[in-house]
Amino acid sequence: MISKKYFLPALVTGFGAAVLTTVPGIKSFACCLIMPAASLTAVLLYQKINKITVPLAFKEAIIIGLLCGLVAGFFSTLFDVLITFITHTNDFVETLPQTKAMIKQYNFGSIFQQTFGLLEKMSTQIQENGFSFLYAGAIFFSNLIVDTIFGIIGSLIGMTFIKRKINQ
Repeated sequence: MISKKYFLPALVTGFGAAVLTTVPGIKSFACCLIMPAASLTAVLLYQKINKITVPLAFKEAIIIGLLCGLVAGFFSTLFDVLITFITHTNDFVETLPQTKAMIKQYNFGSIFQQTFGLLEKMSTQIQENGFSFLYAGAIFFSNLIVDTIFGIIGSLIGMTFIKRKINQ
């Protein structure tokens, strides 16, 4: 079982990252800036809380980054689905017509028709009901994968930062 000493810093910073990823102007920096910064902060908080004076182990950094990414992925999906449910629209619905027009130029044939039929069904469900199970599932798995990858990267950067700081 994962100890709360790993989970609490990851929970705090992962939740903060999830909140920031729902802000429209900041949303585009979520994967490459916000998530690594949140994981780096989680590693620093872990070090401060546990009063660690030796360099962090590779395993500890990976665990913290993974947990931070999982928390951020879960909550960012939750917030995205909630906002979509309330507004009955989102970035996906807004950009689907332009995406369809752009990709139609490449003439992919029946694959294109089937794929966009499914995407248009998702868009219609969101506009009518405010919710689509397929959209929620796709965004959930996408957020989990991307956030955990960049969370681990950020925690490894934090581990390196702590090692340098301790060695000086």
